[in-house]
Amino acid sequence: MSLIYHRLVVKLGTSLLTAGTDHLNLQTMATLVEQIASLHRQNAEIVVVSSGAVAAGRHKLGKTQAERSVAHKQVLASIGQSSLMHAYEQLFGWHHIVVAQALLTRADIMSRAGYLNARNTLLALSELKVVCIVNENDVVAVEELEEARFGDNDYLSAMVANLVDADLLVILSDIDGLYTADPRLSPEARLIPRVDKIDSRIESLAGGTNGRLGTGGMVTKIEAAKLATSSGVSTVIANGRERDVIPRLAQGEPLGTLFPTAITKVESRKRWMLSGLCCRGQITVDDGAVKAITQNGRSLLSAGIREVKGDFQRGEVLEILDLSGKVLGSGIANYSSADLEKIKGKHSDAILQVLGYEYGEEAIHRNNMVTYERNEGVI
Repeated sequence: MSLIYHRLVVKLGTSLLTAGTDHLNLQTMATLVEQIASLHRQNAEIVVVSSGAVAAGRHKLGKTQAERSVAHKQVLASIGQSSLMHAYEQLFGWHHIVVAQALLTRADIMSRAGYLNARNTLLALSELKVVCIVNENDVVAVEELEEARFGDNDYLSAMVANLVDADLLVILSDIDGLYTADPRLSPEARLIPRVDKIDSRIESLAGGTNGRLGTGGMVTKIEAAKLATSSGVSTVIANGRERDVIPRLAQGEPLGTLFPTAITKVESRKRWMLSGLCCRGQITVDDGAVKAITQNGRSLLSAGIREVKGDFQRGEVLEILDLSGKVLGSGIANYSSADLEKIKGKHSDAILQVLGYEYGEEAIHRNNMVTYERNEGVI
């Protein structure tokens, strides 16, 4: 059967790679690598986002209990990362496939330059037929700095899918997908095969089902699917123990829970803005402004701004919120936070008088804005 998806990002969770034990399960890893290799031979491009470094480090030191200390987790990650990569290098080597390693933190791609550098490297590796193994750089990322963490690589996998213009993000763990209830507690729980829109109901179904060794439960997987689909990447959450799950998904077979994207792939700068990683502040707008930017494709004017949060300069990216706090999208500010505080709620023709200068009548021009509802605007 021919492939429906040709560029895939495959996220492998800790619970899957350890097969429920306290160490990497090489047999499980070999099976997954063999599936990726079969797609590689069909000229598919695959980037692997892999967890497991902490579990590998814990096993190497003979630790049997999970360690809550951030510093100790960083030590375990440092020890285990080499073992994780050594396993992948050997397993892919059996299929004559060269592998590369990329360690990322959220901070690495918060800047436009960092985003583009990571994107260019990953795409260049794909052109060379190299399979890149991506992991979070746990040695420098700490849990107290929540904005710098990805959450067991679920969110990281969505960002990587965003970076490389993936056709499909595959999130594999030891669960079959999203259920109507926790299948471990409710015999009436049923698998949801398709989610066309991630709303509050779907988010509530995610609950907090954390694995024993991993840190990412269904909540982070749903958040990852939300980010990926908003940037034009369909997402599947599936059980990695299913036979030939990766090739079957690449062929379009319905497995797990599919989150199809309803939009075309968004141009790279828009995806970077929608990711939220580059945002330096927030502005809350009134109902009139919401309608103008989401329904009519208009620029955001100062008159529609009700609140300004953060300390940012002209040219930095902001999140745009409605009065209820819902994030509508992102845009590049035409004015600094200090300037917007002075001109918020005022008509555009008053900007010059209030500030003594002006950079245009728009607080955020429509060409420098992208919203979840429209996903339009030429950036």
